[in-house]
Amino acid sequence: MNSPALDNSSTAVCGTFSAAKMLGMSVGTVQSLVERGELQAWKTKGGHRRISLDSIRKYQRDHGLTAISRPSGELVRMLVVDDDPVFLTLVEDAVKSWNLSVQCSTMSSAIEALMTISSLNPHVLVTDLRMPEVDGFDFIIKLRSNPQFDSLHIIAVTAMTPEEIQKRGGLPRNVVLMSKPLDIRWLHGFTSALWSVAVNASSKDLQA
Repeated sequence: MNSPALDNSSTAVCGTFSAAKMLGMSVGTVQSLVERGELQAWKTKGGHRRISLDSIRKYQRDHGLTAISRPSGELVRMLVVDDDPVFLTLVEDAVKSWNLSVQCSTMSSAIEALMTISSLNPHVLVTDLRMPEVDGFDFIIKLRSNPQFDSLHIIAVTAMTPEEIQKRGGLPRNVVLMSKPLDIRWLHGFTSALWSVAVNASSKDLQA
């Protein structure tokens, strides 16, 4: 069954990955629900599927499901955005191997990230600069123009030269620039420092 057409200018939507997280299902299962018409969706010109949030909530109500909550012991939330699946897997696997309370979410496009970043509310964003549709430059500028993300730590990773970056107008304030391939040991140290701050802050709250 084909997915019902939706007017993306007036409908709140999310990507397949985010829908899977909300429903506690695999991406493949969500895609099957879309094909059967149980979730309403449409595709962008770039082929990315967008799923109606209203249809997700309706499915949850109809089947007695609730949104998946984040782990109670989580202290640091990381979002990695890159159109290279190998890079996403590399970072995700590395984070899982660390002895830290870190939740790592990965997305393959800045468009999907922009639609869900408010609900994810990450502490750290790792993003490529060269991506289709909305690239890392525009993505970072949009975030830095929103006061909600003033405290977000942004790490831009790229194979671009400094000259190429300057031709694009450079990067906004408080953005860490790292060359590809990303030094995972550096990312571990960076995240460990944030984790330590979070642990200390939690301890002070408990003692207050």
